[in-house]
Amino acid sequence: MNKLSLYQVDAFTNKLFGGNPAAVIPLQSWLSDDLLQNIALENNLSETVYIIPSQHEAADYDIRWFTPAVEINLCGHATLASAYVLFEKLDFDKPAIKFSSKSGILTVTKKDNLLHMDFPSWKPSPVAEQDITLSAALGGVPIVQVYKHRDLLVELDNEAAVKNCTPDFTLMKKYYDKVIITAKGDSVDFVSRFFAPGAGIDEDPVTGSAHSQLIPYWSEKLGKQHLHALQLSARGGELWCEQLPNDRVIISGQCRFYMKGEISL
Repeated sequence: MNKLSLYQVDAFTNKLFGGNPAAVIPLQSWLSDDLLQNIALENNLSETVYIIPSQHEAADYDIRWFTPAVEINLCGHATLASAYVLFEKLDFDKPAIKFSSKSGILTVTKKDNLLHMDFPSWKPSPVAEQDITLSAALGGVPIVQVYKHRDLLVELDNEAAVKNCTPDFTLMKKYYDKVIITAKGDSVDFVSRFFAPGAGIDEDPVTGSAHSQLIPYWSEKLGKQHLHALQLSARGGELWCEQLPNDRVIISGQCRFYMKGEISL
């Protein structure tokens, strides 16, 4: 019987049962795609992440992320959780971890009680025409403007509109893949929520990859390079962000360890 170690970590939080839980599974080599997907479905978390020692000179590990339904091209909270496991549980002794991924090389460093992820900057472009179906999918909330890179980015009037939004997930799943809603924050620079029912996640608790779009958007809008953000899910998440001049962003946060388990295959 084959046994795999599984670490569950709450990412983008300093308290247990906050942030976004991720299952981190270190491997020595890739299992079949079907098996990777089935394990993610069985875990039933927003992300199960797999890492293997990399054969690339530029990386320490290769990394792949799976929702319960599909493999995705970039995930922040599970990358943060993977780095936490490597630094804190598997005795990784370099100052930075380099992951090779479908979105290129991702570097995570540990400094000042935070993990700092170097991610791509995905500046979203305006969507010319307003879609009345989108407003309906977001429960009829008034929309300020719509942008898009990988995901739709929908600016709302204020923090309360983001917090109180009640999406129609059946309608959203029919027409939209991934939707970020965001607004200027009351006590932080910006707030957001993230919905991806088409990927098997109605609402993701904290979404690092969404901040690859949110950081360049709010950095330009607010004229600030360093930003403090909250994701207003029920579990909540806190992120420290920086827009770099080279089409990269830094997304920083904390993690809390929850458990280590064993999978029997």
